[in-house]
Amino acid sequence: MAEVVLSHVSKSFGDVSVIEDLNLEVVDQEFIVLVGPSGCGKSTALRMIAGLEEITAGEIHVGGRKVNDLAPKDRDIAMVFQSYALYPHMTVRQNLEFGLKMRKVPKAEREKLVQEAAQILDIAHLLDRKPKQLSGGQRQRVAVGRAIVRKPAVFLFDEPLSNLDAKLRIQMRAEISKLQHRLKTTTIYVTHDQVEAMTMGHRIAVLKDGKLQQVGTPLEVYERPANLFVANFIGTPPMSFFTAEVADAGARLAAGTFALPVPEALRALTARHAGRKLVVGVRPENLVEVGKPTRGATAPITLEVDIVEPLGHEVILHGSAGEDRFTAKLDPSRVPRPGESVQIAVELESLHLFDPESEKRLS
Repeated sequence: MAEVVLSHVSKSFGDVSVIEDLNLEVVDQEFIVLVGPSGCGKSTALRMIAGLEEITAGEIHVGGRKVNDLAPKDRDIAMVFQSYALYPHMTVRQNLEFGLKMRKVPKAEREKLVQEAAQILDIAHLLDRKPKQLSGGQRQRVAVGRAIVRKPAVFLFDEPLSNLDAKLRIQMRAEISKLQHRLKTTTIYVTHDQVEAMTMGHRIAVLKDGKLQQVGTPLEVYERPANLFVANFIGTPPMSFFTAEVADAGARLAAGTFALPVPEALRALTARHAGRKLVVGVRPENLVEVGKPTRGATAPITLEVDIVEPLGHEVILHGSAGEDRFTAKLDPSRVPRPGESVQIAVELESLHLFDPESEKRLS
């Protein structure tokens, strides 16, 4: 078993708290992604698991063994860095086998492990080249291969694709996912890119300012974000928000220039908040042009269009209804122009309600 458990883990640099009371359990063979904006503490958390940063408080267990006081080499983990961290004066073969040499693995076994990794990653033809002769994607494969040859209990990835161009990132994230599925090695992957998190992880853990905000499958986090931060961070384009007062004993949400009827499924909830102002969120795909097929009951609002982003298969439209801003995904059959007004139908069953004070999800 190669589960990783963080229990009440904290990290401070002087008076600055970077990680605060982090509790997280990564089960055996799981691929979990730590995601959040720059500076949220996700890389620090990974480095503490690796033993590259000392923890201030708490415990870390890998495979049922407490590793707080173990050196990185004794934790049975392998880490892939953002910068690749290849030795420039060594060939690919020498880079792959360097860690094995340090562990005094016999030459025949080293050669076997290197060949296996090279075949898996399709870099066998590159074994005699040096890093400067490789593309960014090839260097990343070598960095991953160096982790594979060790056959560790846990893989740690620290933003490994951020130096690659957009097309190659898409290709490499698919390859890393396929590799993890093949090897079934417990994997913790750090990224600030929520698209990477959504497409790669069995579960994702969202961090903000060193605090864990939500853990769940990508679909769970997307469909039921725990708070306003998660709702705004997860999703491309992000969720639109507006403030509305609960009126008519919970039957209506009255915003600045429009009002929406409350669907029956939410009526009991809004009735408990009658007379209060709530933050209402709606995903871009739940704003559709009037007259187009919808999912469930809808209500129209008028948007003044100011930005149009045609993407071929869809159009991203940004507009306003009074002081409230909205982003919608529309069918590309009719592309409105900036300055036009369009009628947008809000799919009422897909509304998300949040408490404006605690910022926690209500529905």
